[in-house]
Amino acid sequence: MFNFEIAATDKAELYRQIGDAADALTLGEPDAIANMANIAALLWEAMPDLNWAGFYRNVGGELVLGPFQGRTACIRIPFGKGVCGTVAESRETQVVADVHAFPGHIACDSASASELVVPIVHDGRLIGVLDLDSPSPARFDPEDARGCEALIARIADRLI
Repeated sequence: MFNFEIAATDKAELYRQIGDAADALTLGEPDAIANMANIAALLWEAMPDLNWAGFYRNVGGELVLGPFQGRTACIRIPFGKGVCGTVAESRETQVVADVHAFPGHIACDSASASELVVPIVHDGRLIGVLDLDSPSPARFDPEDARGCEALIARIADRLI
């Protein structure tokens, strides 16, 4: 069992500590689902003001729900639909301050107000997306995006 004490005074330090913990959790574990489950739990515990943290996997050209923490969620999301589908199609991170203003937003949890979605790409192939939701508007900023992108880059080969 792992017990991580993540106590950061700023976001850069928070993401450094999360990255180190994620590296320790996934090092040597070949099962992508197990690794996604532990990363979702880590993010849920380490990041303040979330109501959902998890993964959608690219299965046959659509996003399929993967391991997560939070309320029940949409199971399948077509590429190009909602924030997650937009990220899957574009392979570009999205920071959405107000999900209700996002064209085609898919409301899996009506409590969500803002969202951060990061593509997971390894060797040119889309593995899926990391999805973080918050009940607070504008919860995520470019520093969160950079921190989550660095996390995914560090462990992407452990999520395939």
